[in-house]
Amino acid sequence: MPDLNPEILLWARETAGLSLQEAASKLGIDDARGVPGAERLAALEAGERQPSRPLLLKMAKQYRRPLLTFYLPAPPRMGERGQDFRSLPPEHSRRDDALVDTLVRDVRARQGMVRALLEAEDEAHPLPFVGSMAMRDGATAVLASIMQVLGLDRSQFRHGLSQNRHAKKGFPYLREQAERAGIFVLLMGNLGSHHTSLDLEAFRGFALADPVAPFIVINDQDADTAWSFTLLHELAHIWLGQTGVSGAAPTTALEQFCNDVAGNFLLPFEEIAQEQALKHALFDGVVRRIGEIAEAYKVSHSLVAYKLFRSNIITRDMWGQVSRFYRQKWLASRAGSKKDREASKGPDYYVVRRHRIGRRLLSLARRMLEDGALAPSKAGRILGVRPTNVYALVDEAGRPAAVSARS
Repeated sequence: MPDLNPEILLWARETAGLSLQEAASKLGIDDARGVPGAERLAALEAGERQPSRPLLLKMAKQYRRPLLTFYLPAPPRMGERGQDFRSLPPEHSRRDDALVDTLVRDVRARQGMVRALLEAEDEAHPLPFVGSMAMRDGATAVLASIMQVLGLDRSQFRHGLSQNRHAKKGFPYLREQAERAGIFVLLMGNLGSHHTSLDLEAFRGFALADPVAPFIVINDQDADTAWSFTLLHELAHIWLGQTGVSGAAPTTALEQFCNDVAGNFLLPFEEIAQEQALKHALFDGVVRRIGEIAEAYKVSHSLVAYKLFRSNIITRDMWGQVSRFYRQKWLASRAGSKKDREASKGPDYYVVRRHRIGRRLLSLARRMLEDGALAPSKAGRILGVRPTNVYALVDEAGRPAAVSARS
């Protein structure tokens, strides 16, 4: 193999979001002859010497890059994440940005394999709703199209069908309808470890608006009551034909538009317009009423606050106050949940994985395994698990299950 361009080593580490100290620790580069491990790594990145083959293999694993990447003549251009719809705070870290890029690369690779699989099996049928609308059509028209294509019913979302006690409601209902329409919906808030968890400021969700295999990813580090809003927001991006990453702060016209699409389904204007008395209410009264509305309509407190602001019922200042209040409340709740998880065994690995992957992707993998169109190794890459876990994941008995209907 030829010598490496040391710039590749620096680029790979920085785009993995690791400092010299963090990378040296992960790579097992210890202090030697009075030289700290971080300095020894810096010497490699400066081209003073070449890494050994075993060390290069470690770098490929820890930096999440194919081995051949390190033999390129120069660092590749930044991976395409699509449009960046986020408005990032000044303190936003380069590490988080690198993690988002890694997450998007991972999902893009999985989406590409899914599309190639569908094409190979003659199932690559274009979905007409992808890119079918534009902002000029208006949020109301975009929402109407989404509801028509997905067959959404607001009352079922909130309460389920009264005549069927097994009917789904809330986020599971929205996800199922989206997946039936051909959209893959994943829950991902890290790269497989809590050490790589991504805050909402880094990303709340992103959409890959592919006409054959569209993907939506929702940051499951957010409160589960907010997943429905994010899913609907990303569906709006799919309908607009836009691939990109969304954040927590809707400061652009486009993000406000997609928020309006989501908000108009979850809490229509005519319902929130009844809250005119809150125009003169103090903070405690606003918070109390928001809680009542959120419970009644099965939506998040943050959504209710946002809708009140967008409807000119509460001021931007009041919206900011209550948003910070709910953010702190959520962080405290999450910290408590983490302690509870550490004190218990937690849910079964496969139950959690299935929930994050979604029924559509699992069903496709199961069916293709049965048909012999997919090997366990490739199925593992698509599902984001080891090949040895594939059969246990797609079927609790540890073998491919019979599937009566096509995904």
